[in-house]
Amino acid sequence: MTRDSQAPSVTAARIEASQISPAGNAVEGYKASMDGDGLRILDHLPQIIQRGAASLTPAEKELLKWVGVFYRRPTPGKFMMRIRMPNGFVRSDQLRTIAELSRRLGNGVLDITTRQQIELRGFILDSIPAIWEKLQGVDLRTLQTGIDNIRNINGCALAGLTPHELFDASSVVHDLDCIIVGSKGNPEFTNLPRKFNIAVTGCLDNCTHNESQDIALVPAKKGGRVGFNVLVGGKMGSGGFTIASHLNVFVEIYQAAAVVVKLIKIFRDHGPREARSKCRFAFLIEKWGISRLRAELTSRMGYELAFQGRDMRGSRHADHIGLTSQKQTGLVAVGLCVPTGRVNPEELDELARLADVYGNGEVRLTTGQNAIIPNVPADRVTKLLNEPLLKQLSPRPSPFMRGLVACVGTDYCNLALIETKSRAVALSRALHEKMGAGVNPLTIHWSGCPAGCGNHEAADVGLRGFKTKIDGKLVDAVAVYAGGRTGPHAVAGKEILATVPCDEAFPDVIADVIQSYHAENEYGQHAAFSDPLFTAAATVGLASWRSSSSFAPSAGAI
Repeated sequence: MTRDSQAPSVTAARIEASQISPAGNAVEGYKASMDGDGLRILDHLPQIIQRGAASLTPAEKELLKWVGVFYRRPTPGKFMMRIRMPNGFVRSDQLRTIAELSRRLGNGVLDITTRQQIELRGFILDSIPAIWEKLQGVDLRTLQTGIDNIRNINGCALAGLTPHELFDASSVVHDLDCIIVGSKGNPEFTNLPRKFNIAVTGCLDNCTHNESQDIALVPAKKGGRVGFNVLVGGKMGSGGFTIASHLNVFVEIYQAAAVVVKLIKIFRDHGPREARSKCRFAFLIEKWGISRLRAELTSRMGYELAFQGRDMRGSRHADHIGLTSQKQTGLVAVGLCVPTGRVNPEELDELARLADVYGNGEVRLTTGQNAIIPNVPADRVTKLLNEPLLKQLSPRPSPFMRGLVACVGTDYCNLALIETKSRAVALSRALHEKMGAGVNPLTIHWSGCPAGCGNHEAADVGLRGFKTKIDGKLVDAVAVYAGGRTGPHAVAGKEILATVPCDEAFPDVIADVIQSYHAENEYGQHAAFSDPLFTAAATVGLASWRSSSSFAPSAGAI
């Protein structure tokens, strides 16, 4: 991967310089050393590779994220690469390439993320050029997938296929990706104050977490026109779940990309750049207010913007797991549950084969870390369901596995405080044994730290990991949240248990929480968080629980 630039010669010492950055924000200094364009680290990549991983400076570790290369402290010398997949659309040949790279150059561990992309793990610096060459050969790239960039753009995984959409919005996602990243990266969008998340959907079933995005375009109608209402300022980390606000703007499909680009540039030009935990779009909006932001957008667009239309989304939340009849007559999409999103190269190869044999070679990845094989003729579904892979990646998972999401955890993440993925699967299996298959499906989300990459505050049951001392010993524990959801009536999950050790009694505690949660929903006696949730805390005999807590937001950047 090469990039035309006029970058000055920058030594490792200069890249390390951060004295010009605001207090508490060394990353701004690192960007300044690249003249505000982190992608210029590409000019220094040959010498970085030659020096080796052990000589990486703190600045280089951060700047490499602009090109999708992530230093992982838990695995010294071994790196992660995040592959960009707009809207979660991927082809069988791309999956086979990723599987081959993981097998040959990585460590055989691959993760589907909540941003509908795949992370390749365990490679060394020397292999970066070879990986990029192979990825480029199948139209994939890793640019601008970390730190102060616009991350992979989310959308409905069944865009263009589901009958439950107002329109197919995936073209807007791809237009935006071409503008923001393209094939070589775009320096107009590489000097943001902080990371930036976008979702664009025409789906009516709330299959993406729109209210947690910096910008979300959601399906709306105004008069006889269809288009989007614009939501702004959502986030998960940097102090917890902030629910995105309506900007009171309606845009038609042809206007959508331009409006999003203007909003990004407003954030770039005016967003705060001091303490990292206060640099998200939400904090600029908190300072300015919605009216000023709307006025600034109108000024930059050069014409009056229509006021918001009628939000067309319903109350239903779809995960697209199982069988979905497509709008195309006679075709079915088969949604497979991938527990916590973790797969190996053999499973990815087999998924690609099944997509070719039973569909048209397409696979769609979801925000729930799952995969869908679309365009399966109805008369071939039964045969597909009998394939061995579908015993592991089931289209009919248990209610405790179906909505399971987990961040990477301490296996590979620099920020995580506890191990998450295997523990999440073990808990879900234990809950299935205790409570059976008759329970209504629910979402269980794990985050290994306050950064909230597992979206724990947007789940029926959310678990945030940390370390605590019990009887003088440092142990893994979680805080338990309940009642979170996104959608038109979004609510941040409320902390109901402050400290639950991850010990042998852990499944019993969570089972009691779930039983109380279901009772609350079934009887609807009170508002969303009422006595039954807190009864759960009391009945399991925990001395340490409370209705809310405060904790220091992580200042790290991933």
